[in-house]
Amino acid sequence: RCEIKIIEDDTFQGLNHLSTLILTGNPIQSLAWGAFSGLSSLRKLVAVETNLVSLHDFPIGHLRALKELNVAHNFIHSFKLPEYFSNLPNLEHLDLSNNKIQNICYEDVKVLHQMPLLNLSLDLSLNPLGFIEPGTFKEIKLNGLTLRSNFNSLHVMKTCIQGLAGLKINRLVLGEFKNERKLKIFDRSFLEGLCNLTIEQFRIAYLDEFSGDDRVLFNCLANVSVISLLSISLGSLQALLKDFRWQHLEIVNCDFEKFPALKLSSLKKFVFTDNKDISTFTEFQLPSLQYLDLKRNHLSFKGCCSHTDFGTTNLKHLDLSFNDVITLGSNFVGLEQLEHLDFQHSTLKQINAFSAFLSLRNLRYLDISYTNIRIVFHGIFTGLVSLQTLKMAGNSFQNNLLPDIFTELTNLTVLDLSKCQLEQVSQTAFHSLPSLQVLNMSHNKLLSLDTFLYEPLHSLRILDCSFNRIMASKEQELQNLPRNLTWLNLTQNAFACVCEHQSFLQWVKDQRQLLVGAEQMMCAEPLDMKDMPVLSFRNATCQMSKMIISVSVVTVLLVSVVGVLVYKFYFHLMLLAGCKKYGRGESTYDAFVIYSSQDEDWVRNELVKNLEEGVPAFQLCLHYRDFIPGVAIAANIIQEGFHKSRKVIVVVSQHFIQSRWCIFEYEIAQTWQFLSSRAGIIFIVLQKLEKSLLRQQVELYRLLSRNTYLEWEDSVLGRHVFWRGLRKALLAGKPTSPEGTADAETNAQEVTTST
Repeated sequence: RCEIKIIEDDTFQGLNHLSTLILTGNPIQSLAWGAFSGLSSLRKLVAVETNLVSLHDFPIGHLRALKELNVAHNFIHSFKLPEYFSNLPNLEHLDLSNNKIQNICYEDVKVLHQMPLLNLSLDLSLNPLGFIEPGTFKEIKLNGLTLRSNFNSLHVMKTCIQGLAGLKINRLVLGEFKNERKLKIFDRSFLEGLCNLTIEQFRIAYLDEFSGDDRVLFNCLANVSVISLLSISLGSLQALLKDFRWQHLEIVNCDFEKFPALKLSSLKKFVFTDNKDISTFTEFQLPSLQYLDLKRNHLSFKGCCSHTDFGTTNLKHLDLSFNDVITLGSNFVGLEQLEHLDFQHSTLKQINAFSAFLSLRNLRYLDISYTNIRIVFHGIFTGLVSLQTLKMAGNSFQNNLLPDIFTELTNLTVLDLSKCQLEQVSQTAFHSLPSLQVLNMSHNKLLSLDTFLYEPLHSLRILDCSFNRIMASKEQELQNLPRNLTWLNLTQNAFACVCEHQSFLQWVKDQRQLLVGAEQMMCAEPLDMKDMPVLSFRNATCQMSKMIISVSVVTVLLVSVVGVLVYKFYFHLMLLAGCKKYGRGESTYDAFVIYSSQDEDWVRNELVKNLEEGVPAFQLCLHYRDFIPGVAIAANIIQEGFHKSRKVIVVVSQHFIQSRWCIFEYEIAQTWQFLSSRAGIIFIVLQKLEKSLLRQQVELYRLLSRNTYLEWEDSVLGRHVFWRGLRKALLAGKPTSPEGTADAETNAQEVTTST
C-alpha cells in the first residue's frame, strides 16, 4: 500500500537473496517485462489488490524458485494458466480467490496436463463459478483445491462438482465462509459428484439445513482417509457405516443433538471440539483409536476414565480440556498406553481420593491446570515414572505449602506451578527432579528467593519467579543457583531497595545476562524509590548512610550519657555552681542541720536551745524555720542550707537511715564537703544503731567507722562532754574577735570528744 503504479525493468536487480516480496494494495498500472528480473531466490510473491486483470501479462515466468503465488482480490476473468507455468516446477500454492473467474475449460489447465509431477494447491474461493467443463481435470493430480462461496445455487454447485470428475487430489475443501453465505438449503445428495474423484482428505465448512440420510451425504467419501467437518448442521452421525475407511475424523463447531455414538473400526484420530448443546458424554466403539480430542464441549464425565468409555485400549492421546465436571472413578484401566493427557480448565473431582494415575507408567505429558484442585493427597502423582511435562497452574495446596509430591517423577523436564497461591515450599520438594529443565513459579506469594530449594535441580535452565512478593535473597543463598541456569525471571516482585539487601542488589547488576527483563525489575520500598528500577540503586548511598548512621549513633550515645549524668548529678552540679558563686562570701549560718522529722523534738529542745542560746551563740539553719516558702525543697537545701552554712550537722538515727530525703541531703553534703575546702560534716549519733541497719548505707557506715563522731548520752556527765565537743567543732574555722578567739581556744582545750 505504497501507491506504487509503475514497476520498471530491473527494479529489484541485485536482490539475489530476496525470498519474499509483498506488493499488496498498490494500484499498479504498468509492469515491465523485466520488473522482477534479478529475483533468482524469490519463493513467495504476493500481489493482492494490485489491479491485475490477467496472469498472461504477469512477468514471472523466470522465477523458477517460486513456491507461492498469491494474486487474490484482483480482476482476473480467465483461469487460463499461461505457458510459462511450465517454467515454475517448484510452485506449490496458487491463490486466485476473490477474482472474476466464471468458467473453467480444458484449455485453461492444459499446462497442468503437461506437468504431472507438479505438487500444486489451488484456491478458487469467492469466484462466481458457473461452469466447469467435464473432463477438464481428468488425470490431473493436485495437492489441494479449495472451492468456498463460489456457487449461487445448489444446481450450479452439483454441476461444477461433476465437472471435477477424474481429478486425483490430496485435499479437497468445499463449502462457504462464515460471513459469505450464498446457499441456505442443502440436499444431502449434492456431494454425489465426488464419487468420480480420488480424494485423500476432505473438508467441508459452513453448510446449514441438511435433509436426508447421512449415508447419502457421505456415500462417496467412504474411502477418504481424513474427514473434516466445520460448522455443519447434521443432527447426528449415527448412520455412519462401520466399513467407512476413515482414519481421521475432525468435527468442529457443529450442531449436534447428542454426542455421536460412533462405531468406526478404522478410525485412529478423532477430534470433536467446540460443539454446541452437548453436555453428556456417550460411550463409543473405536477399537483402533489412538488420538482423541474432546476439548471445549462443556461435557460432563462420571467415572472417568477407562477403556470401556472409548472402546479402545490403544489410546495414546486424550484431551478433555475446557469441559465441565470430570469425576475420576477409575485409574485409567485399559488405557496404559496413554502418553498425553490434558484436563486443563475442566473441574476435576476425587483426584485426592486415590492414586488416579497409578497405571499410566507411559504418560509423557499431563496438564491439570486450572482444574479447581486443592491438593492434599501426597500420592497424587504415584505411578507417573515416565512423565516429562507436568502443568498444574491455577490450583492450590493445603496451607499454601508445596509438599514433597514429585518423588517418582525422576524424568520430569517441565514443571508449571504458576498461580498456585504458594507461600512456602518444602525444602525437599524438588530433591527427586534431577532432569528438570524448566520450572515456572510465577504468580505466587513467595516472599524470598530461596535458592537452596533449586540447588538439587542440576539440569535446570529456565526458572520463572516473576509476579511474586520477593523482597531479596540472602548473600550466601545466591551461590546455590543451579550451574546450568541460563534464564531467570524476577520481574514484578516487591524488591526492597535498602542497604540491608545491598549484596542482592549488587548481584542483580552483576547477573544481567542471566536475568531476563532486569531493566523491568522495580523497587517497592522505600517510598522514595518506589517504582524505580532496581538497577538504579547505588552502593555509594549505603556507604554514606553507614557513616551518617555511625555519627548519629555516637552523637545520640554521647547526648544520652550526658543527659543521664546531668539528670543523676543535677543537684550536685547545682551545688558546684553555688560553691563558685558563694565560695568567697561570709556564711549566714554556722551549721545546716540534717535530721529526720521524727527527731525534730530533740533538735528543737536540745540542739537549738543549747547552741543558739548558749555562749558562744551559734546560728543554725533549720528547714522548718529558715527555708524560703515557694522554692523547691531541693533548691532550699542547696541554696539556703549548704551554700550559706559553714558546717553541716548530721543527726544520725534509725529514722534518718530509713528516710530517702535524709539520705539525699547526706549525699549532697558529701559533695559539698568535697567541693568546699572549708567545709566540715559533724556527725551526731542520737541513739545506738544496729549494725545490720547501718550497713544498708555503705558510705555512711564507712564514714562512721573511720571518722570521729559525737554520741548523745542523756546524763549529766554525758551532756557536759557532748556540748563541749560540739561547740569546739563548730568554733573551728569561725572568724571571731581576738578576745573571742582566745576564749574559744581556752574552751576548746577543755572539750573532749567521744568516739
